[in-house]
Amino acid sequence: MTQIITVTNQKGGVGKTTTASALVCGLNQRGARVLGVDLDPQGNLGFTLGLDIGSGRTVYDMLKGACSIEEAIAATDYGDVIPSDIMLSAAEVEFTAPRREFLLNQKLSAVRDSYDFVIIDTPPALNLLTVNAYVASTGLIVPMEAEVLSLVGITQLQETIETVRASFNPDLKVLGILLNKFNPRLTLSKDILELAENVAQQLDSRVFQAKIHRGVGVAMAPAHGQSVLTYQPSSRPAQDFQSIVDAVAGERFPRPKGLKTKYYSQFFN
Repeated sequence: MTQIITVTNQKGGVGKTTTASALVCGLNQRGARVLGVDLDPQGNLGFTLGLDIGSGRTVYDMLKGACSIEEAIAATDYGDVIPSDIMLSAAEVEFTAPRREFLLNQKLSAVRDSYDFVIIDTPPALNLLTVNAYVASTGLIVPMEAEVLSLVGITQLQETIETVRASFNPDLKVLGILLNKFNPRLTLSKDILELAENVAQQLDSRVFQAKIHRGVGVAMAPAHGQSVLTYQPSSRPAQDFQSIVDAVAGERFPRPKGLKTKYYSQFFN
């Protein structure tokens, strides 16, 4: 069964695209068939994975019906990607047909069986694009920066998830909360961890044991069209992300031999 996982948080700057690109890259390293879908009009997922944004069809063209999903898919060294650009920002106004919440799900149905995983990157908003991602998904990952402001709006996120469960996708699960830019030596980070665990309980979920530590490679990798997993594979953030990929990949797609990463005894606190 294909797992469709959305990386989501209505707050910007919490590491959604970094997480999505790491999942695409890490799952591909394990031999899984992976499709990345960029639902953020900023188009950063495709750029991060080495695509020349603006040179081909996009998720906007696909959703609008100007091309098929097969025509929108671009191949990269890290897996297939459906890129995005600024035109997608018009989705809220342009897509007004009945059952517009199912647009993405309907398009994915044509290729779902061709992939083991579909990873969806979302905009920093709880809008039509985000709802489309939730409707199509089997699970959500919620990245949060280890600071107080990242907790703001979680109630609204919870309400959106509950609405989608009630109206469109009763099987939607929150796979876990992922703490990003984490520093265990700071009292603030420890306090945020405790608060995040409370938030996770509200979402009927848990906090990933692997926390993503700060590192220069995370910021530098997109400029080289890479995920941090290939740009600095031995760095602490890359090791942390590989542990998140472990939790998603499960036993079906184990780590390839020789992959330098830190092993965690369990995936959740």
